[in-house]
Amino acid sequence: MPDDLYWDDALRWSEQQAARLRRVAAGERVNYVDWEHVIEEIEDVGNTELRACKSLLVKAIEQLLKLHGWPGHSANEHWRGETLSFLTDALLAFTPSMQQKIDLADLYRRALRAVRPLTMGGQPAQPLPETCPFALDDLLADDPNLEALLARLAPPAV
Repeated sequence: MPDDLYWDDALRWSEQQAARLRRVAAGERVNYVDWEHVIEEIEDVGNTELRACKSLLVKAIEQLLKLHGWPGHSANEHWRGETLSFLTDALLAFTPSMQQKIDLADLYRRALRAVRPLTMGGQPAQPLPETCPFALDDLLADDPNLEALLARLAPPAV
């Protein structure tokens, strides 16, 4: 029995399905649970959480790249504040099961693609590393150390 309500009114559908599942959990026989869509929705909850955490990490890396790329820019304090905010929100969104599903190199490439074409006051960014210099643990620290993170973006001393 297809449930058109799933497509027409997701809120009402979810409320009905939750009520039916509570009845099933209580041992009652229920005529109809939209199992296919319930399963999809449960999977989507986790995927949505993972996407949110990844997005916050990309935004934090973008701000770190801006801070490194334009160290004297007037927006530096704003970028610092945003970096800390994105890192704090990423830590709150992160769960241990995400560890193996976060490809930090890929997130860094995305941030690099967003920042590389930018100019600030007509100036391109200072050279930015091609590969990700960050560890996930550093980005998800309880008290992120922006100076240490920025130091990782600096070219190696010769």
